[in-house]
Amino acid sequence: MFKVFFLIFEPAGTWDRLVQRRRSIGFILATYLIPTLLLLAGVEGWGLISMGKWQPAFQKFREFPPNEVVIFEIIQFFLTIGTVYAVAILFRKVNGTFRQDPSLVPAFTAAAYGLSPLFLFRLLDAIPTVNPWIPWLVGVLVSVWILYQGLPRAMIPDPVHAFGLYLSCIMVVILMTGVGRLFTALYLLGDVDFHHSSILNSFSRLHTK
Repeated sequence: MFKVFFLIFEPAGTWDRLVQRRRSIGFILATYLIPTLLLLAGVEGWGLISMGKWQPAFQKFREFPPNEVVIFEIIQFFLTIGTVYAVAILFRKVNGTFRQDPSLVPAFTAAAYGLSPLFLFRLLDAIPTVNPWIPWLVGVLVSVWILYQGLPRAMIPDPVHAFGLYLSCIMVVILMTGVGRLFTALYLLGDVDFHHSSILNSFSRLHTK
């Protein structure tokens, strides 16, 4: 999680170090992405259970039951992992129109660390009065800045195509993370109810045994 601060305040040097280390996808998952997402789930889950969330449609704070929050955080965890993989695959495909690179590692490095501001600002979801779209918007704007520094270093496009690659990848980030945020925001704002879902009921039965 601390890497995001270096990426924000010292992007060029931090990206250079990340790229030079040539870490594998498994290493990035095990040492950065999964621990970061588990921390987010813990903080956000604590906020939802202890303080609830303001739901404008109902003009009230809703207190979330623990078993429901656990299901939500598990779904959000895997949704985020899937989003990072999808963004990385699309990064590679976009880069493939300019430069052939059979490895997914550079694209995954760019995606995992480039999206880190979205993870950082998602901590604001734990605050009851913060609309879920605000952390996403701020996170996307910071990611746009970070990726401007990181995409050329991680994916090494031809200089003449670098800006085109950057614009295409930014559109991918906005679209993919926006879809993911839509699903989670619908739940936090009360437009989706897990209370009567078969998944939650199955989990509850297992928990009470």
